[in-house]
Amino acid sequence: MDNLDLYLNAVKAFPRAKVIGRVTQVVGLTIEVRGLQVFVGEVCQIFVNPKAAPVAAEVVGFKNGHVLMMPLGDLRGIAPGCQVLPTGSAFTVRVGPALLGQVLDGMGLPLDGSGLSGLGCSYPVDNDPPNPLTRQRIREILPTGIRAIDMFLTCGQGQRIGIFAGSGVGKSTMLGMIAKQSEADVNVIALVGERGREVVDFIERDLGQQGLARSVVVAVTSDRPSLLRIKGALVATTIAEYFRDQGKKVMLMMDSVTRLAMAQREVGLAIGEPPTTKGYTPSVFALLPRLLERAGTSAQGSITGLYTVLVDGDDFNEPVADAVRGILDGHIILSRDLAAKNHFPAIDVLRSISRLMPDLVDKEHQSLAGRFRDYLSAYHEAEDLINIGAYVQGSNSRVDQARQYISQMQAFLRQDAAECEPFALARDNLEILLGKE
Repeated sequence: MDNLDLYLNAVKAFPRAKVIGRVTQVVGLTIEVRGLQVFVGEVCQIFVNPKAAPVAAEVVGFKNGHVLMMPLGDLRGIAPGCQVLPTGSAFTVRVGPALLGQVLDGMGLPLDGSGLSGLGCSYPVDNDPPNPLTRQRIREILPTGIRAIDMFLTCGQGQRIGIFAGSGVGKSTMLGMIAKQSEADVNVIALVGERGREVVDFIERDLGQQGLARSVVVAVTSDRPSLLRIKGALVATTIAEYFRDQGKKVMLMMDSVTRLAMAQREVGLAIGEPPTTKGYTPSVFALLPRLLERAGTSAQGSITGLYTVLVDGDDFNEPVADAVRGILDGHIILSRDLAAKNHFPAIDVLRSISRLMPDLVDKEHQSLAGRFRDYLSAYHEAEDLINIGAYVQGSNSRVDQARQYISQMQAFLRQDAAECEPFALARDNLEILLGKE
């Protein structure tokens, strides 16, 4: 019997046989592999040559008995016949408090190549959104330090808001202001498809050392593979979920959802999906709600989501903008016309909305914000007549009141990037500006 146990232990200790696939061809962004039994989302290792590190790739589909993969790195060196070893698991990222102050790549590793110690468990990056019945109602205000948002587009802890703008209108600057000034415990910032130059600019100029100390930045620049850009957004959301599970108030910022959608379109077209609206594939519109719904409240903490949407040609009704606006709990429109007038942040208050503001602020605050909007709207309606001198005082009482307040109102909406105004002080200043009704 003792001898039998020895044999059994020897059999158990013997290395198990590994099923290895072979690359058959590479077409565009996809790698075809034969000889594997794998699942969609499984990570595999492609061995290019004995001296080089293996290339990580993810299973994205199947075609004619072949496995379709896309690389999480560079395609260079991959050739027919390369060995492919499945890992048996989907993509995960290691998380822990040591991530604070770090700048990571799309794989969740430090972008400067240094190691990370003190990390705990691994989280799968493709998590399900929280059960709707476990979500706490959003009842508390999360001040951002920006007057135009706090007073007229009040944001709650766990709310998800989109920032819609064309290029060069001040999205990144505004995100940096909020990251430094908001009352969130942790910021998780995803820079998806950004120019390489802008990463350091954002970290040093917009975020600063003060903001970086309580932030985790995930940066995947536009030159990285499309699948890695998608993973960057998923990794950032997963890190935010970890801190939410620790009971933290998390601010998740993603710049931008449009570039994420473009990356998913590249993946979809590469594996044979039919293009639909403006060339976007169906998987784009399946990914957006699944990703954006992962933010919000849970039984432990909250993730307040700020998602920038880069609108093509300043068309705020293009497919991605329209889909995102329907999913989120509010939207902030940045106006190119205001930016051209040196009005920053260039928030178009009249076209922006926070769906939760009525539940977060008292009636007096709502009344003040409503009067402000009314005066601003009345002035804009008559602005052309006023500018050419055709408006006659007394023609419209609303316009007369608006003209009385407009210069102070415009000054109230302007704010320097280094200026932070507490919520209570902004509320008092708004009441002083408009006076009692």
